[in-house]
Amino acid sequence: MIGLYLLLIILFVAIFADLIVPYEKAIKQVGTDRLLSPSMAHPFGTDHLGRDFAARVVHGSRYSLLIGISTSVISLIIGGLLGAFCGYYGGRFDNLVMRLMDVIMSIPPVLLSLAVVAALGANLRNLLIAITISCIPSTVRLVRSVVISIADQDYIEAAQSYNTSDFRIILKYILPNAMGPIIVNTTMSIAVMILSAAGLSFIGMGVQPPSPEWGSLLSEARQYMFKAPYLLYFPGVAILMSALSFNLVGDGLRDALDPKLKN
Repeated sequence: MIGLYLLLIILFVAIFADLIVPYEKAIKQVGTDRLLSPSMAHPFGTDHLGRDFAARVVHGSRYSLLIGISTSVISLIIGGLLGAFCGYYGGRFDNLVMRLMDVIMSIPPVLLSLAVVAALGANLRNLLIAITISCIPSTVRLVRSVVISIADQDYIEAAQSYNTSDFRIILKYILPNAMGPIIVNTTMSIAVMILSAAGLSFIGMGVQPPSPEWGSLLSEARQYMFKAPYLLYFPGVAILMSALSFNLVGDGLRDALDPKLKN
């Protein structure tokens, strides 16, 4: 519940960022206000260009949550369908898809994302593509394993005996009964995607300045870590709290959806 409350606060900040602090303050440069310490006028201080750092951290939540949630949902849709068809049909299609997933998983996710971004160019769209590709194989394997265990159930055979189409069986009977572990995996993967996006942005291969993504904020602040260490604290804590909240919610969902724990 603590994770859920924390997540709701972060989502509230991201959704109503414009009402909390105008975006203009996040991009307005004031030369006389460079590297000011936190104060009433600037709660998080100002950066090396005199921009209000609180505004940049608040609006940075939109980028980080957009990347984390969208990549997890897209990988769930693509990987979920692939895994469902692999687990249901098996045979050559299953073997071909799983060997492809094995090839992708043999490459470290960060290295794969770096290669994709380097090939396509460093921007938000390509960052989404890169992280989604690195996330799909694990989703395919999870959904496939769950579908294999469900496909042999009596109610699936009953549906087949009524000449129900395979596509309808997968969508109506198999996937809804497999949603427990899938939801838990998707929720916890959002935290991983946020950390991946921040890491890529930190090394300049993700969201590009002046967009206030948390990873890029850390990258800009590292050269002022001794003169203005607060520039590292706030985006770092924001990344930590976001990842922690999704992990705690995922743990809670796992406990709630596990029938063994209910018994």
